[in-house]
Amino acid sequence: MNILHVDSSILGPHSVSRTLTADIVRQQTALHPGATLVYRDLAADAPLHLSGAHIAAWQGTTPDNPAVASDVATGSAYLDELFAADIIVIGAPMYNFAVPSQLKAWIDRLLIAGKSFRYGAAGPEGLLPKGKKVFIASSRGGSYGPATPAAFLDHQETYLRGALGFIGLTDVTIIRAEGVAMGPEAREAAVAGAKTAISALAA
Repeated sequence: MNILHVDSSILGPHSVSRTLTADIVRQQTALHPGATLVYRDLAADAPLHLSGAHIAAWQGTTPDNPAVASDVATGSAYLDELFAADIIVIGAPMYNFAVPSQLKAWIDRLLIAGKSFRYGAAGPEGLLPKGKKVFIASSRGGSYGPATPAAFLDHQETYLRGALGFIGLTDVTIIRAEGVAMGPEAREAAVAGAKTAISALAA
């Protein structure tokens, strides 16, 4: 059993999403004794944003820039880790209605035609092996759920479901702490509710 743990919050110990991913990983390792854990902190070690040199490298050109060459190699490792993982735990706070740019850059390394998806006669087809589970720890300062007036501004959870589903990751569970910027009591209640949801997760 392989667990891939990805954090993207820039808030360090003050991060709600980091608190929740840590709880999810603890719960899943308890359910799967002996599981192997791979950890990526995208805020501490952020991938570069895509450039023309990245696209050229994917098409077979050797990068002239050492930083880009190193980043391309790291991106290949990201994809290998994703393929190897049985359980994927992603910390995804909402920043300005979307995911952190660091998390977007990680996803940009995963959605590569011919590697994680392909286009066929019936349209796009995800190439990730079946049976993988994804747990997303979602934290949001306001309220953007389906029944809220601001639901149309959610380009965080909707983006993640769409991007992951595109490559074949459809077994996605979202643990949400919403309204964490709406005062101490709201934050405490949101985190407590998310922790309760985590404790109820199955293997």
